[in-house]
Amino acid sequence: MKNRSVPSDILLPHVSYQDPAAACDWLKRFFGFEENYRYGEPVSGIQMYLGQAYVMLHCSKECCASPAQLGQWTQMLTVFVDDVDAHYAKTQAEGAKIVEELHETVYGERQFGVEDLEGHKWLFSRHAKDVDPSEWGATVYRKK
Repeated sequence: MKNRSVPSDILLPHVSYQDPAAACDWLKRFFGFEENYRYGEPVSGIQMYLGQAYVMLHCSKECCASPAQLGQWTQMLTVFVDDVDAHYAKTQAEGAKIVEELHETVYGERQFGVEDLEGHKWLFSRHAKDVDPSEWGATVYRKK
């Protein structure tokens, strides 16, 4: 299903962790990510994927720290999954910190929010219905 309010194109975000290998293990266990490759000794980078969503984990540096190091939220990542209800149940059963309960948004997504081991915020989502952004109050500039 497509949803004009939330397009799901491919993007490769780079996310900072103090220990990318520990973050890799955590993301596998709690979110179901799989490892594509890793590099460095000690490990300085790991590419992971969940379905068609890819993310690059890298070692924190002076110029790029994790929310745990900064003491504040830095960004939120949205990952589209086929069965968001099952993903929510697994994530909750593993004991992850749910920061937004599973619900359907006004813009047509069924989603939930969770915080990872270093404070990064993640949304897991599935298109629930196609909603024109103007229907929920957005001003549309790009016509498709």
